[in-house]
Amino acid sequence: MEAGRRQFIAGLLATGLVPRPAWADAGSPSFLSAAALPDGTYVLCGIDADLNITFQLPLPARGHAAAAHPLKPEAIAFARRPGTFAIVIDCTTGVQKAILNAPTGRHFYGHGAFSADGTLLYTTENDYEAGRGRIGVWDVASGYVRIDEWDSGGIGPHDIKRLPDSDVLVVANGGIDTHPDSGRTKLNISTMKPNLSYVQNGTVIETVELPPEMHKNSIRHLAVSQDGHVAFGMQWQGDGVPLSLVGQHYRGGEIDLMQATPDQMRDMQGYVGSIAYVEEDITIAVTSPRGGAIQFYETASSQCIGSLFTVDVSGVAAIRNGFLLTSGTGELASWAKADLVSSRKEVVQWDNHLVSV
Repeated sequence: MEAGRRQFIAGLLATGLVPRPAWADAGSPSFLSAAALPDGTYVLCGIDADLNITFQLPLPARGHAAAAHPLKPEAIAFARRPGTFAIVIDCTTGVQKAILNAPTGRHFYGHGAFSADGTLLYTTENDYEAGRGRIGVWDVASGYVRIDEWDSGGIGPHDIKRLPDSDVLVVANGGIDTHPDSGRTKLNISTMKPNLSYVQNGTVIETVELPPEMHKNSIRHLAVSQDGHVAFGMQWQGDGVPLSLVGQHYRGGEIDLMQATPDQMRDMQGYVGSIAYVEEDITIAVTSPRGGAIQFYETASSQCIGSLFTVDVSGVAAIRNGFLLTSGTGELASWAKADLVSSRKEVVQWDNHLVSV
């Protein structure tokens, strides 16, 4: 009987009649976020459109961002920089499917992206002896086996995204050289050169840099619009008030720096923690946990058009007709423009990022 059952199931699989697990089987989360619990342990959470936590899965250490597989309910939780591990989690069962370990002489930067078909995972890494950024390439079907590594096009690659309807990657090379022997000490502030690099099949096909007077503005976090525009948030390593902390780019063009008043710049305390396109991509939203500020930039005019203030605000992501915010105080809040629609407080400390599923 058991042999017959196995043959029956094998036949169903062969004909494609057994449904594959989908994100609906994990509670239909709309977002992923890492968090810390009151007892000092760490988790990866799924969050649905109604602000409910759909799952809460343990992590061995503090997480940073995550990557959601495009076709199945599987997530990669990345350790906070300079971590050397990433964990593959089946979000329907909570089972840890694999651990990605950075090769000797490398560490992760807390971000990754899947190829369009979900067969490859790309991770941003530091080759700290060479002082050069790398992109790790991992084969998903083989159990996340590392099969290649590419040059990131700069130093200190932090965030990485895939452009829509393509396998062109955009990388935020922050420009800051670090080494584990020095902890998180920044080794090259006077000579740093942040850039955006576009990478396809291992080749850097385009690179754009900031103006020389802004070379101490580390490009850190990215958002990609439906038409392929790239918004980026920066972290100022210089003295005084930066000229800008937010920019936008489209392949083949020049960097467009968003404008704000000196007071608005001071509100951000030189630090963008997360960034997202919202309101059908006509607005860029950025958060500063240091400043407890959220700012909004109109993409058409490149001007700051408003601010909100929330203690230790961290993640931001688009939802229909508005945006969702998280904070280190445990708050989850959905907004439509400047109007609070709903909010709730969880007994967690949300980390920097909300990742859309």
